[in-house]
Amino acid sequence: MTELYKTIKDIPTSEGILAPGHALCAGCGAGTILNIVGRVTGKNVIVVNATGCVEVTTTYLPYTAWRVPWIHNAFENSAATASGVRAAIDILKEKYGKFKEDPRVLVVAGDGGTADIGLQSLSGMLERGDRVTYLLYDNEAYMNTGIQRSSSTPYGAWTTTSWEGKPEMKKDMMGIVTAHHIPYAATGSPAYILDLANKVKKALDADGPSFLHVISDCNLGWRHDSKISVEVTRLAVQTGLWPLYEVDHGVLKVTVPVPKRKPVEEYLKVQGRFRGLKPERIKVIQSYADQLASRFGLGPVG
Repeated sequence: MTELYKTIKDIPTSEGILAPGHALCAGCGAGTILNIVGRVTGKNVIVVNATGCVEVTTTYLPYTAWRVPWIHNAFENSAATASGVRAAIDILKEKYGKFKEDPRVLVVAGDGGTADIGLQSLSGMLERGDRVTYLLYDNEAYMNTGIQRSSSTPYGAWTTTSWEGKPEMKKDMMGIVTAHHIPYAATGSPAYILDLANKVKKALDADGPSFLHVISDCNLGWRHDSKISVEVTRLAVQTGLWPLYEVDHGVLKVTVPVPKRKPVEEYLKVQGRFRGLKPERIKVIQSYADQLASRFGLGPVG
Protein backbone atom coordinates (compact mmCIF):
# COMPACT_ATOMS: atom_id res chain seq x y z
CA MET A 1 0.00 0.00 0.00
CA THR A 2 1.32 3.43 -0.95
CA GLU A 3 2.48 5.51 2.02
CA LEU A 4 0.99 8.95 1.53
CA TYR A 5 2.22 12.37 2.58
CA LYS A 6 0.34 13.67 5.61
CA THR A 7 1.27 17.34 5.24
CA ILE A 8 2.86 19.54 2.57
CA LYS A 9 6.04 19.55 4.67
CA ASP A 10 6.39 15.80 4.03
CA ILE A 11 6.74 16.32 0.27
CA PRO A 12 10.43 16.06 -0.76
CA THR A 13 12.22 19.38 -1.16
CA SER A 14 14.66 18.03 -3.74
CA GLU A 15 15.43 20.08 -6.83
CA GLY A 16 13.05 17.96 -8.91
CA ILE A 17 13.24 17.00 -12.57
CA LEU A 18 13.02 20.46 -14.16
CA ALA A 19 15.79 23.03 -13.69
CA PRO A 20 15.45 26.82 -13.58
CA GLY A 21 16.08 28.58 -16.84
CA HIS A 22 13.21 27.15 -18.85
CA ALA A 23 11.11 29.55 -20.90
CA LEU A 24 7.63 28.76 -19.60
CA CYS A 25 5.52 31.87 -19.17
CA ALA A 26 5.35 33.51 -15.75
CA GLY A 27 2.46 31.92 -13.88
CA CYS A 28 2.23 28.93 -16.24
CA GLY A 29 0.35 26.09 -14.58
CA ALA A 30 2.49 23.43 -16.26
CA GLY A 31 5.62 24.68 -14.50
CA THR A 32 3.95 24.50 -11.10
CA ILE A 33 2.57 21.04 -11.85
CA LEU A 34 5.95 19.69 -12.97
CA ASN A 35 7.58 21.15 -9.88
CA ILE A 36 5.20 19.15 -7.68
CA VAL A 37 5.34 16.01 -9.82
CA GLY A 38 9.14 16.06 -10.05
CA ARG A 39 9.59 16.23 -6.30
CA VAL A 40 7.57 13.03 -5.98
CA THR A 41 9.09 11.09 -8.86
CA GLY A 42 12.68 11.89 -7.95
CA LYS A 43 15.33 11.55 -10.65
CA ASN A 44 14.89 7.84 -11.34
CA VAL A 45 12.40 8.58 -14.11
CA ILE A 46 12.40 8.71 -17.90
CA VAL A 47 10.19 11.46 -19.33
CA VAL A 48 8.45 11.14 -22.68
CA ASN A 49 7.28 14.58 -23.79
CA ALA A 50 4.81 15.24 -26.60
CA THR A 51 5.14 18.37 -28.72
CA GLY A 52 3.57 21.28 -26.89
CA CYS A 53 4.23 24.22 -24.56
CA VAL A 54 6.40 22.23 -22.15
CA GLU A 55 8.51 20.73 -24.93
CA VAL A 56 9.30 23.96 -26.77
CA THR A 57 10.05 25.95 -23.62
CA THR A 58 12.31 23.41 -21.91
CA THR A 59 14.44 22.16 -24.81
CA TYR A 60 15.30 25.03 -27.13
CA LEU A 61 18.53 23.92 -28.81
CA PRO A 62 21.27 23.66 -27.70
CA TYR A 63 19.88 23.83 -24.14
CA THR A 64 17.66 21.69 -21.95
CA ALA A 65 16.03 22.30 -18.58
CA TRP A 66 15.53 18.60 -17.87
CA ARG A 67 17.59 16.94 -15.15
CA VAL A 68 16.48 13.44 -16.15
CA PRO A 69 16.48 11.33 -19.36
CA TRP A 70 13.98 12.94 -21.72
CA ILE A 71 12.53 11.95 -25.09
CA HIS A 72 10.63 14.25 -27.42
CA ASN A 73 8.13 12.87 -29.86
CA ALA A 74 5.33 14.18 -32.04
CA PHE A 75 1.84 15.09 -30.84
CA GLU A 76 0.33 11.71 -31.67
CA ASN A 77 2.67 9.07 -30.28
CA SER A 78 3.89 9.90 -26.78
CA ALA A 79 2.01 6.94 -25.27
CA ALA A 80 3.40 4.57 -27.92
CA THR A 81 6.93 5.84 -27.31
CA ALA A 82 6.48 5.37 -23.56
CA SER A 83 5.28 1.81 -24.14
CA GLY A 84 8.50 1.10 -26.04
CA VAL A 85 10.62 2.60 -23.26
CA ARG A 86 8.77 0.51 -20.68
CA ALA A 87 9.28 -2.67 -22.71
CA ALA A 88 13.00 -1.93 -23.13
CA ILE A 89 13.44 -1.41 -19.39
CA ASP A 90 11.62 -4.66 -18.59
CA ILE A 91 13.74 -6.65 -21.05
CA LEU A 92 17.02 -5.15 -19.83
CA LYS A 93 16.01 -5.86 -16.25
CA GLU A 94 14.77 -9.42 -16.74
CA LYS A 95 17.31 -10.72 -19.27
CA TYR A 96 20.42 -8.76 -18.39
CA GLY A 97 19.99 -7.78 -14.74
CA LYS A 98 20.11 -4.06 -15.45
CA PHE A 99 18.68 -1.42 -13.10
CA LYS A 100 19.03 -1.85 -9.35
CA GLU A 101 15.95 0.32 -9.01
CA ASP A 102 13.19 0.18 -11.58
CA PRO A 103 12.99 3.53 -13.48
CA ARG A 104 9.57 5.11 -13.76
CA VAL A 105 8.23 6.07 -17.18
CA LEU A 106 6.32 9.35 -17.24
CA VAL A 107 4.49 10.87 -20.21
CA VAL A 108 4.03 14.65 -20.12
CA ALA A 109 1.52 15.88 -22.69
CA GLY A 110 -1.05 18.61 -23.17
CA ASP A 111 -4.69 18.32 -24.16
CA GLY A 112 -3.96 18.57 -27.90
CA GLY A 113 -1.51 15.68 -27.72
CA THR A 114 -3.86 13.66 -25.51
CA ALA A 115 -7.55 14.36 -26.05
CA ASP A 116 -7.17 14.96 -29.79
CA ILE A 117 -4.12 13.88 -31.78
CA GLY A 118 -2.72 11.38 -29.28
CA LEU A 119 -5.95 9.68 -28.19
CA GLN A 120 -5.42 6.55 -30.29
CA SER A 121 -1.94 5.76 -28.95
CA LEU A 122 -3.09 6.54 -25.39
CA SER A 123 -5.96 4.08 -25.73
CA GLY A 124 -3.57 1.42 -27.03
CA MET A 125 -1.20 1.91 -24.11
CA LEU A 126 -4.03 1.66 -21.60
CA GLU A 127 -5.58 -1.39 -23.27
CA ARG A 128 -2.25 -3.25 -23.30
CA GLY A 129 -1.71 -2.57 -19.62
CA ASP A 130 1.73 -0.98 -20.07
CA ARG A 131 3.11 0.28 -16.76
CA VAL A 132 3.39 3.96 -17.66
CA THR A 133 2.19 7.05 -15.80
CA TYR A 134 0.54 9.52 -18.17
CA LEU A 135 0.32 13.17 -17.06
CA LEU A 136 -2.11 15.35 -19.00
CA TYR A 137 -1.51 19.02 -18.17
CA ASP A 138 -4.76 20.44 -19.50
CA ASN A 139 -4.60 24.12 -20.47
CA GLU A 140 -7.74 23.60 -22.55
CA ALA A 141 -6.51 24.73 -25.99
CA TYR A 142 -3.59 24.50 -28.41
CA MET A 143 -1.69 27.25 -26.60
CA ASN A 144 1.70 26.58 -28.17
CA THR A 145 0.48 27.15 -31.72
CA GLY A 146 -1.74 30.18 -31.22
CA ILE A 147 -4.60 29.40 -28.80
CA GLN A 148 -6.76 27.27 -31.09
CA ARG A 149 -9.67 25.27 -29.63
CA SER A 150 -9.22 21.62 -28.76
CA SER A 151 -11.80 19.05 -27.76
CA SER A 152 -10.76 19.83 -24.19
CA THR A 153 -11.69 23.51 -24.51
CA PRO A 154 -14.71 24.18 -22.26
CA TYR A 155 -18.10 25.35 -23.48
CA GLY A 156 -18.26 29.10 -24.04
CA ALA A 157 -14.51 29.70 -24.04
CA TRP A 158 -12.94 32.07 -26.55
CA THR A 159 -10.04 30.84 -28.67
CA THR A 160 -8.69 32.09 -31.98
CA THR A 161 -10.83 29.44 -33.69
CA SER A 162 -13.90 29.82 -31.46
CA TRP A 163 -14.04 33.58 -31.17
CA GLU A 164 -17.74 33.60 -30.23
CA GLY A 165 -17.19 30.94 -27.58
CA LYS A 166 -16.87 27.20 -28.17
CA PRO A 167 -20.37 25.74 -28.72
CA GLU A 168 -19.45 22.18 -27.68
CA MET A 169 -18.87 20.77 -24.19
CA LYS A 170 -15.45 19.71 -22.94
CA LYS A 171 -14.43 16.11 -23.72
CA ASP A 172 -14.66 13.75 -20.73
CA MET A 173 -11.13 12.35 -20.73
CA MET A 174 -11.46 10.71 -17.33
CA GLY A 175 -14.54 8.87 -18.53
CA ILE A 176 -12.68 7.66 -21.62
CA VAL A 177 -9.63 6.59 -19.63
CA THR A 178 -11.51 4.81 -16.84
CA ALA A 179 -13.51 2.88 -19.45
CA HIS A 180 -10.22 1.02 -20.06
CA HIS A 181 -10.39 -0.30 -16.46
CA ILE A 182 -6.85 0.73 -15.59
CA PRO A 183 -5.53 0.49 -12.01
CA TYR A 184 -5.43 4.20 -11.24
CA ALA A 185 -6.72 7.49 -12.66
CA ALA A 186 -7.20 10.85 -10.95
CA THR A 187 -7.85 14.53 -11.49
CA GLY A 188 -5.60 17.16 -9.93
CA SER A 189 -5.02 20.86 -9.46
CA PRO A 190 -1.82 22.80 -8.67
CA ALA A 191 -3.91 24.77 -6.13
CA TYR A 192 -4.17 21.61 -3.99
CA ILE A 193 -0.55 20.56 -3.61
CA LEU A 194 -0.90 17.76 -1.06
CA ASP A 195 -3.78 16.17 -2.97
CA LEU A 196 -1.81 16.25 -6.22
CA ALA A 197 1.42 14.96 -4.68
CA ASN A 198 -0.34 11.97 -3.13
CA LYS A 199 -2.05 11.17 -6.41
CA VAL A 200 1.32 11.22 -8.18
CA LYS A 201 2.59 8.76 -5.58
CA LYS A 202 -0.34 6.42 -6.14
CA ALA A 203 -0.01 6.70 -9.91
CA LEU A 204 3.70 5.79 -9.82
CA ASP A 205 3.01 2.77 -7.60
CA ALA A 206 0.15 1.46 -9.74
CA ASP A 207 0.42 -2.13 -10.99
CA GLY A 208 -0.23 -1.07 -14.57
CA PRO A 209 -1.00 2.13 -16.50
CA SER A 210 -2.02 5.22 -14.55
CA PHE A 211 -3.43 8.55 -15.65
CA LEU A 212 -3.33 12.02 -14.08
CA HIS A 213 -5.58 14.74 -15.50
CA VAL A 214 -4.41 18.06 -14.05
CA ILE A 215 -5.90 21.48 -14.79
CA SER A 216 -3.10 23.73 -16.06
CA ASP A 217 -3.74 27.44 -16.08
CA CYS A 218 -2.53 29.43 -19.11
CA ASN A 219 -2.79 33.12 -18.32
CA LEU A 220 -2.08 34.01 -21.96
CA GLY A 221 -4.87 31.86 -23.39
CA TRP A 222 -7.24 32.27 -20.46
CA ARG A 223 -6.59 36.02 -20.57
CA HIS A 224 -5.92 37.05 -17.00
CA ASP A 225 -3.07 38.40 -14.87
CA SER A 226 -0.35 35.85 -14.18
CA LYS A 227 -0.51 36.65 -10.46
CA ILE A 228 -3.85 34.84 -10.04
CA SER A 229 -2.99 31.57 -11.80
CA VAL A 230 -3.30 29.40 -8.70
CA GLU A 231 -6.42 31.25 -7.57
CA VAL A 232 -8.10 30.53 -10.92
CA THR A 233 -7.44 26.78 -10.69
CA ARG A 234 -8.73 26.82 -7.12
CA LEU A 235 -11.94 28.49 -8.29
CA ALA A 236 -12.39 25.74 -10.88
CA VAL A 237 -12.53 23.24 -8.01
CA GLN A 238 -14.64 25.40 -5.70
CA THR A 239 -17.31 25.97 -8.35
CA GLY A 240 -17.51 22.25 -9.10
CA LEU A 241 -16.27 22.63 -12.67
CA TRP A 242 -13.14 20.59 -11.83
CA PRO A 243 -14.00 17.93 -9.22
CA LEU A 244 -10.96 16.41 -7.53
CA TYR A 245 -11.34 12.64 -7.37
CA GLU A 246 -9.60 9.35 -8.06
CA VAL A 247 -10.63 5.99 -9.47
CA ASP A 248 -8.48 3.38 -7.74
CA HIS A 249 -9.06 -0.13 -9.16
CA GLY A 250 -12.58 0.87 -10.12
CA VAL A 251 -13.48 2.57 -6.83
CA LEU A 252 -14.32 6.26 -7.20
CA LYS A 253 -13.47 8.57 -4.30
CA VAL A 254 -13.78 12.36 -4.09
CA THR A 255 -10.52 13.56 -2.52
CA VAL A 256 -11.38 17.24 -1.97
CA PRO A 257 -15.00 17.70 -0.85
CA VAL A 258 -16.71 20.99 -1.65
CA PRO A 259 -19.56 21.39 0.88
CA LYS A 260 -20.66 24.73 -0.57
CA ARG A 261 -19.89 25.62 -4.15
CA LYS A 262 -19.25 29.06 -5.50
CA PRO A 263 -21.33 30.13 -8.52
CA VAL A 264 -19.55 29.55 -11.83
CA GLU A 265 -19.67 33.29 -12.55
CA GLU A 266 -16.87 33.78 -10.00
CA TYR A 267 -14.65 31.52 -12.12
CA LEU A 268 -15.76 32.96 -15.45
CA LYS A 269 -15.50 36.66 -14.61
CA VAL A 270 -11.74 36.59 -13.88
CA GLN A 271 -10.92 35.16 -17.32
CA GLY A 272 -11.02 37.16 -20.51
CA ARG A 273 -11.76 34.04 -22.54
CA PHE A 274 -15.30 34.05 -21.07
CA ARG A 275 -15.82 37.81 -21.41
CA GLY A 276 -19.10 38.79 -23.02
CA LEU A 277 -20.90 35.49 -22.42
CA LYS A 278 -24.66 36.01 -22.50
CA PRO A 279 -26.65 35.04 -19.39
CA GLU A 280 -28.19 32.03 -21.11
CA ARG A 281 -24.75 30.59 -21.85
CA ILE A 282 -23.62 31.15 -18.26
CA LYS A 283 -26.72 29.21 -17.20
CA VAL A 284 -25.59 26.30 -19.39
CA ILE A 285 -22.20 26.29 -17.65
CA GLN A 286 -23.85 26.48 -14.21
CA SER A 287 -26.11 23.59 -15.16
CA TYR A 288 -23.06 21.59 -16.23
CA ALA A 289 -21.38 22.30 -12.87
CA ASP A 290 -24.58 21.26 -11.08
CA GLN A 291 -24.59 17.95 -12.96
CA LEU A 292 -20.98 17.31 -11.96
CA ALA A 293 -21.83 18.20 -8.37
CA SER A 294 -24.68 15.70 -8.36
CA ARG A 295 -22.45 13.00 -9.84
CA PHE A 296 -19.59 13.52 -7.38
CA GLY A 297 -21.56 14.40 -4.26
CA LEU A 298 -20.49 18.03 -4.03
CA GLY A 299 -22.54 20.56 -2.09
CA PRO A 300 -25.00 23.14 -3.38
CA VAL A 301 -24.17 26.66 -4.49
CA GLY A 302 -24.19 28.88 -1.45
